[in-house]
Amino acid sequence: MIIESHHAEVPAGLPAAAEGGHPAPEAGSVEAVFAHADGTRVQRRWLEAAPVVRFEDLEPVAPFPTVPGRRWGPGWWWSATTHRHIAHGSQAMCLQLMVLDRDVQVVGLSARPVRLLWREPQGGRVLTWVPQIFARYADGTALLADCPATAAPAGARARRAAHTLAAACHAVGFRYRRLAPPEGVLAANVRWLAGYRHPRHRDQFGLEQPVLEAFATARPLMEGAQSAGDVLAVLPVLYHALWSGRLSADLTRPLGEHTPVGPGRTTSDSRDGERDAR
Repeated sequence: MIIESHHAEVPAGLPAAAEGGHPAPEAGSVEAVFAHADGTRVQRRWLEAAPVVRFEDLEPVAPFPTVPGRRWGPGWWWSATTHRHIAHGSQAMCLQLMVLDRDVQVVGLSARPVRLLWREPQGGRVLTWVPQIFARYADGTALLADCPATAAPAGARARRAAHTLAAACHAVGFRYRRLAPPEGVLAANVRWLAGYRHPRHRDQFGLEQPVLEAFATARPLMEGAQSAGDVLAVLPVLYHALWSGRLSADLTRPLGEHTPVGPGRTTSDSRDGERDAR
């Protein structure tokens, strides 16, 4: 058993070449297995299911395994996009959920909502794969993704599965990626800002507008924070604005008091004002 789109906002992907030149099966022969809200398992042709099933709303079709001896096991990520918890099976997957959760174009996220099955064109062996993440974009397209812990080449089974999933996703206007782990500084900055992702930080103490006005033009982070009010009250609002994109900074460099911060998207582009936390 094997267990392991082109969108402008999709994180960088790792190569997904076919193993040994094996051809991918026809997309019409790929099957999808998923679970309804009542737990009933359904199996349908992928080409029929993908356009109509809201995979972003489904529970995992298979649990994440707990591996004895590992320091990191399965857990939950509270998503600012969906306002609910999403399961994850590794630190690498949790980080990729953070990156996708921060993308304003992502409107839905779920973990392992579908299992794909297919028969090898050569040999007829039945194979199956459960992608770790499903992300829905505002334009209706979607991403199926896996989250390797390193950028090292995948094993033979993973390469064959990636080749098949890429072809199946392309046939329905989706994308498949093996997501490259973010660089260390970027990952650290995203983790830090994720701590302020909850909507309660958006306008805490009525400071949202002063914070946005303080960075109407780019200036050092601490200088702008001090001009907006009490720094201890301002910083959570500032970090939330950086998380949600209403303010912008170069997150490939260490985030600190001298980091230039400037305006980002307009407030009308933010999801936070459109709904309350569930």
